[in-house]
Amino acid sequence: MGAHPASVGSVDGTQFTVWAPNAHSVSVVGDWNTWQLPGHQLEFDHQSGIWTGFIPTIGHGATYKYAVVSRSDGVTTLKADPFAFASELRPSTASRIWGPSAEPWNDGPWVASRPYVQAPNRPISIYECHLGSWQRSPETPKLPLGYRELARQLAPYLKHLGYTHVELLPVTEYPLDESWGYQVNGYFAPTARYGTPDDFRFFVDYLHQNGIGVILDWVPGHFCKDQHGLGRFDGTALFEHGSRVRGEHPVWGTYQFDFGRPEVRTFLLASALYWLEVFHIDGLRVDAVASMVWLDHGRPHDHWEPNAWGRTDHPEAVDFLRRLNRLVHREVPGALMFAEEATTYEWVTRRDPISGRSGTRTPGSDGPVDAITPAPVIPAEPAFRSSGGDSLGFDYKWNMGWMHDTLNYFAAPHGNRDGLAGNLTFPIWYAFDERFVLPLSHDEVVHLKRALLTKMPGSDPDRFAGLRTLFAYQYGHPGKKLLFMGSEFGQWGEWDEGRSLDWHLLEFAGTCGTQTPLHRGVQDLVRTLNRIHQTYGAMHVLDSHPDGFRWLTAETASQGVIAFARFGATSDPPVVVVCNFSSETLALLAVPVPKGGRWEEILNTDDAAFGGSGNVNTEILPVRVRSRRVVAQPTADGLLARRKRQRSTEALITIAANSVSFIAPVSRKRLKP
Repeated sequence: MGAHPASVGSVDGTQFTVWAPNAHSVSVVGDWNTWQLPGHQLEFDHQSGIWTGFIPTIGHGATYKYAVVSRSDGVTTLKADPFAFASELRPSTASRIWGPSAEPWNDGPWVASRPYVQAPNRPISIYECHLGSWQRSPETPKLPLGYRELARQLAPYLKHLGYTHVELLPVTEYPLDESWGYQVNGYFAPTARYGTPDDFRFFVDYLHQNGIGVILDWVPGHFCKDQHGLGRFDGTALFEHGSRVRGEHPVWGTYQFDFGRPEVRTFLLASALYWLEVFHIDGLRVDAVASMVWLDHGRPHDHWEPNAWGRTDHPEAVDFLRRLNRLVHREVPGALMFAEEATTYEWVTRRDPISGRSGTRTPGSDGPVDAITPAPVIPAEPAFRSSGGDSLGFDYKWNMGWMHDTLNYFAAPHGNRDGLAGNLTFPIWYAFDERFVLPLSHDEVVHLKRALLTKMPGSDPDRFAGLRTLFAYQYGHPGKKLLFMGSEFGQWGEWDEGRSLDWHLLEFAGTCGTQTPLHRGVQDLVRTLNRIHQTYGAMHVLDSHPDGFRWLTAETASQGVIAFARFGATSDPPVVVVCNFSSETLALLAVPVPKGGRWEEILNTDDAAFGGSGNVNTEILPVRVRSRRVVAQPTADGLLARRKRQRSTEALITIAANSVSFIAPVSRKRLKP
């Protein structure tokens, strides 16, 4: 499908192929014939609904469109090629003929290591990035950088900060800048805003050579309504559902794909494989999965209709997503599939072959957590989950519940947090039901939601302390990590896709008694968090398994104080995360630790190096052993077990207000004289 440079005998030209089964006629017009109709007429195959034709002498770089004549009213519409590999720069909308690249790939070692690097027990920290507004040249602030220049600047920046992956907001071609790429028109064309397909290929190759994986935001649920696009492509509802209610999304103003149509499924599956195989993309983040699997999600009550069984689920979309994930995992070993899914749909991610679940947690198994009463979970409709009995097959699901609970907690003034303790404790009750990514994404820093920094309450120093605490809490919590660009240095303003991030903030002087510039201090904290995340197996090996987490102190959550332990493989030392979300400094706080021996602080968000006040624990932590009598419990035969004393080990730590500390057993290197 699409336009392919080819030769017929000794004549060079281009072969065109397009699916338009209900069109009266289809021809090709372009710059070579000054866009004059009727153009070069294509031949129709009645069995497949496909139009084909060879045009001599035209080739690489030429612009073209299909002139599609409707069978119903005879109207001619100029359409971009659904399978175009390149497009004109907006506002122009024509497709461009683009042949395979002659440039060699240099990322062989990365691709070979991908199944290992991207395994579930490996660290994953993702930098979410909009290429058009990440950084711009001061000489041309209204113009974005190109793919090649972006690669040369972005790769060393991410490498310095310790990120493992970059996730790009959609670069599939789209007409409207303000849609951020989420209203797609070209499912096979990298947007011309930043260069050519060869330039994008260089971008991916360069990041891979620097050890950075590339994830693409991909939108298979809906597409833009622009006249030159996929909508009513042959004069009928071809790519979109024929029902107005099922075929349009009234809130987004877009068409919805008809997932029940084999040709549409094949089109989308081919797009996914194209990015993964041709451009060596390492994973796809599938946008708006909830709007695909639920017919009523995000719609007015009068703008949806039930399925054939009278339910709200969308079996055709569910079947498509399962096909998609099976295909990707079979054809591209090691590639990752992420779902942005915000509902209680069960089994989004792949199941464990033994337990049948990503992870589970027995209530009451971790001591102090017994005192916490979880909020009720509304399960997905049983008939929906059992329709096929399989998960959707994604590798990871965005944990939107954690994100909203966490941001609501951190945005509340300290005096109002006592009633929000469940925001800290409840997410653990489902943390291992799926494989999760913890997102602090672009959606949370736009549309008057404010930047992460300005969500924090209090004075400016309090806000910076809150932001540092938020990031440390995110990295301490089970789950892979994602942060939107600009947040890593505490951008003050909301994200604006039309301009660069405020990089000048990194040079601002510090306040609150520290010489460290506050924005640079936040950036240095993120770098340190990424280093700890990768260095300590306890912080990533069991991200999706309940054995990787244990509550140590949860009963004081209403006071803003919690502590928990993270575990990795048997050989990995545990890490204890101590959080003081209150407005009071806690001196010599007794924190249970999972093993004896000597403990040290490996990170404190109040460190002066990060812009804090410097209230840190620089020495080996005092440790005490406490003994308490265990209440006798009846045994299986009805007899009382012998009373005995239980010993526990506690580390004594001083932790400043609004800060987080990571502590770990003293390393052998530290113990050397």
